[in-house]
Amino acid sequence: MTELENVRTGRHCVFVLHTHLVFVTKFRHTVFTDRHLVRLEEIMRAVCADFECELVEFNGESEHVHLLVNFPPKVAISKLVNSLKGVSSRRMRQEFPDLVRHYYRANRLWSASYFAGSVGGAPLTDLRQYIEQQNRPG
Repeated sequence: MTELENVRTGRHCVFVLHTHLVFVTKFRHTVFTDRHLVRLEEIMRAVCADFECELVEFNGESEHVHLLVNFPPKVAISKLVNSLKGVSSRRMRQEFPDLVRHYYRANRLWSASYFAGSVGGAPLTDLRQYIEQQNRPG
């Protein structure tokens, strides 16, 4: 897939925005089996769709998950994260009673913290050089 195929358009913008998100379980306890991870992906894919985002890639282990999300500029990453964690925690508790023992204080499955990193595009050094080389109005 070429870079141009990844370009999305909005009403007043053209964009390619991706973020890498990592969520860990409360106290990093081992919680998830393969069947839990399959359902988590389905839930998180639906939440992303509600935000007009695309869950490009999902994977995880027993105590954390990784998401690669393509998102429009109108989406605040913090709001997306809150919804992903909140909805997935609630749905997993409802659908998998065996997980209830992992919900500590305030019935939370996930740690309050998370990782979010920007992904793709040119390296910062290339961008700085490009901007420096732009003509300034005289």
